[in-house]
Amino acid sequence: MMNILRPWIDAARPKTLLLALSSTLLGSFLAAAEQRFHWNVFLLAALTTILLQILSNLANDYGDFTNGKDNANRVGPRRMVQSGEISVLSMRYAIVLVTVCSFAAGIALIIAGTEGELPAVKVLFVILGIASIAAALKYTIGDNPYGYRGWGDLSVFLFFGIIGTVGTYALHTHHITADVFLPAACIGFLSAGVLNVNNLRDEATDTQAAKRTLVVLLGRDRAKIYQAILLALAVLSGCFYTLMNFRSGIQFLFLCSLPFLVKHVRTVIKNTCPEELNAELKNLSLSTLLFSILFGLGLIFR
Repeated sequence: MMNILRPWIDAARPKTLLLALSSTLLGSFLAAAEQRFHWNVFLLAALTTILLQILSNLANDYGDFTNGKDNANRVGPRRMVQSGEISVLSMRYAIVLVTVCSFAAGIALIIAGTEGELPAVKVLFVILGIASIAAALKYTIGDNPYGYRGWGDLSVFLFFGIIGTVGTYALHTHHITADVFLPAACIGFLSAGVLNVNNLRDEATDTQAAKRTLVVLLGRDRAKIYQAILLALAVLSGCFYTLMNFRSGIQFLFLCSLPFLVKHVRTVIKNTCPEELNAELKNLSLSTLLFSILFGLGLIFR
């Protein structure tokens, strides 16, 4: 049984799921700080986020292969379609299945989180849900995927940062305040940083395959500076929000993640071996999750 499931588990890339949960966690922490947390909203938001991340991973595996971008020279994790462990047809069926599951989970989340709201609010969340699914699919699938034109970073910032965090917060609280966009931006910048490290690792093969990621467009040295800027903006956004809503010093608890972020930036800037960046993908993903949890705990115990 494990021999059958192993390729699908690898294609789903479980290590990426913790990063995806960061926005759901922080949005829920923000709501809990206002005593507006609801377990059903949190669990459904977490399920929807995980399904969307799995959908994105499967779509990338499929899209990069069918567009001729994957080959045996890639330095990242082995792709299941390119390696032949999952057939193209099987992956298509899996993508359709996960798309349906993502939509169903999203509808259940919207029903739970918009009870008593105007129909226009419900429709807005449905539109955002459909846009999230489309973004996961169109990153590498189709004749002109936006991930091949340098727009991946912006998409990750918006969907895994702003929409993920603010949307979760709104479904808990039934309102939005302008300042919650700052912690949402924290997760957006950090998530974009994870993608940037991924693209730094794959720069050589992406260039050969004419996959124009932001790293390819900027060049390796500028992309490393861009990485430092992303992480600095994440920390600064958190500090601005905390100063705007300051009650006690424990709200700066998230700064305990700063040494890990600084170490990450130093490692990326000094890096000369793309394969070594695989470890930094894991490190930054875990640091983002830690940042989210510490930020949330600071809100709860302030």
